[in-house]
Amino acid sequence: MEQGLYPLKFLPLFKNKIWGGNKIRDILNVDYSPLPNCGELWTLSGLEGNESVISNGYLDECTLPEAIEMYADELVGQENYDRFSEDFPLLLKIIDANDNLSVQVHPNDKFAQKEGMPNGKNEMWYVLQADEEARIYDGFNRKITKTEVINRLNDRTFMEVLHEEKTNRGDVFFIPAGRIHAIGKGVLLAEIQQSSDLTYRIYDWDRSFQNVASRPLNIEQALQVMDLSMLNGSAKTAFHYHLNETNNILNTPFFTTNHIHLTQPLKKDYTDLDTFVLLFCIGGRAVIHSMGKKVSLQAAEVVMLPAVCTQTVIEPESMVEILEIFII
Repeated sequence: MEQGLYPLKFLPLFKNKIWGGNKIRDILNVDYSPLPNCGELWTLSGLEGNESVISNGYLDECTLPEAIEMYADELVGQENYDRFSEDFPLLLKIIDANDNLSVQVHPNDKFAQKEGMPNGKNEMWYVLQADEEARIYDGFNRKITKTEVINRLNDRTFMEVLHEEKTNRGDVFFIPAGRIHAIGKGVLLAEIQQSSDLTYRIYDWDRSFQNVASRPLNIEQALQVMDLSMLNGSAKTAFHYHLNETNNILNTPFFTTNHIHLTQPLKKDYTDLDTFVLLFCIGGRAVIHSMGKKVSLQAAEVVMLPAVCTQTVIEPESMVEILEIFII
């Protein structure tokens, strides 16, 4: 007989990247030893081969897909279960760019499915920390044709036509499928995305890394999915900030994201939501009171509230900053 659901926590998945640094350890206080550095911390994933493992309660050591198989719509909501079955639709990460990431683009669902993948990738970034000269690259800075893109890749002037902007903590960027983009050196951010690892790399800064061959490019595929109409930094998203309230950041068909910054307890009523809710902590600490349980939450951790959860209290330990994420 199945036991009742409760707020779920997960073990982290660390990804060693040639461009990774030490900010996940030094700023977020997350130990990723024995890796020499850490480019990505996957806080929640259902991707095959990288499934998150539950770390609390009687489901301890179960993977996220196994929990969905057991509880179906009670965990993720009826519409989500009908749409995605046991494939969890989102992937949450922390990214530490100690060097520039490649310039890349992601396909939309239609193109990805033609390639035999379940979905493409639309993603959102919330900047957690940025060095003084850190940059985000998003879209082109003027109208451009595919022919010019190819010519500039060949003569190594491609970066001259990319839009770039300085970034700071609290900046939000929505990167839809088809938008050319790159995370610049010195940026630490939280990423919320569709559950996909499908990336087409178009430019890698003409670099090679010690003891690592130059990374392959996917120029042909990138040119097929690139939307040349996405210009001039329109990826940056403004939102209204109010302390101790729920502030909406982004509503898309792929996910909704809210920002919550608390110095006092906040009651949440999810009665009208038939979906899981993710509480992605990006700073501070809190205790989550929900479904008769108390669960701790700190920076770089996620608590997943099942769809059957209706009432929750977020109680900060002095201060907590959370991204609240769900699909409707």
